[in-house]
Amino acid sequence: LVKGVEHPEDAQRLVAMGVDGIWISNHGGRQLDGAIATADALPLMAQAVPGTPLIIDSGVRRGVDVLKARALGASGVAVGRAALYGAAVAGEAGAYRALQILIDELKLSMKLAGAASLTELGPHWVVR
Repeated sequence: LVKGVEHPEDAQRLVAMGVDGIWISNHGGRQLDGAIATADALPLMAQAVPGTPLIIDSGVRRGVDVLKARALGASGVAVGRAALYGAAVAGEAGAYRALQILIDELKLSMKLAGAASLTELGPHWVVR
């Protein structure tokens, strides 16, 4: 995986070089606050490199964010802040609980959207 890619042309070059996947990230928006949001970059990347595993981070705060990322083409979602906040409060158990809340929110979001599984999600599930 190559992390920090946000431009479709860069992703196409990397795939041509043989990378196994692309990690779309603007590093939490802290270092590159003027960079394109990962949620905006994701559909462009999915279209540019179809079939390539895409991981997204930055801006994932709730379960519905995971649902949106999957619908827009992410193979997976990386979460750091929620686990770190949980760990700061209650150590390993806090990190586990924070991630469990995220999973529970994702399950609820899927039910509310009428999605039985992540695999049936697609761009038509997201209204911009």
